[in-house]
Amino acid sequence: MSDEYVDPSGNTEAFRAFQATPAPVAEQPSRLPLIIGIAVAVAVVIAIAVWLLV
Repeated sequence: MSDEYVDPSGNTEAFRAFQATPAPVAEQPSRLPLIIGIAVAVAVVIAIAVWLLV
């Protein structure tokens, strides 16, 4: 006889356990680099404006 017998109740139980687990929540990427980039850009624009007005 073949040893490849698959227990249908085992598969159903595994599927139910898989289905019952909550979906992983993806973390949102950090916004810190964006904020730093905007701050640097604003500082450069202000420095250029001050340099042109002096």
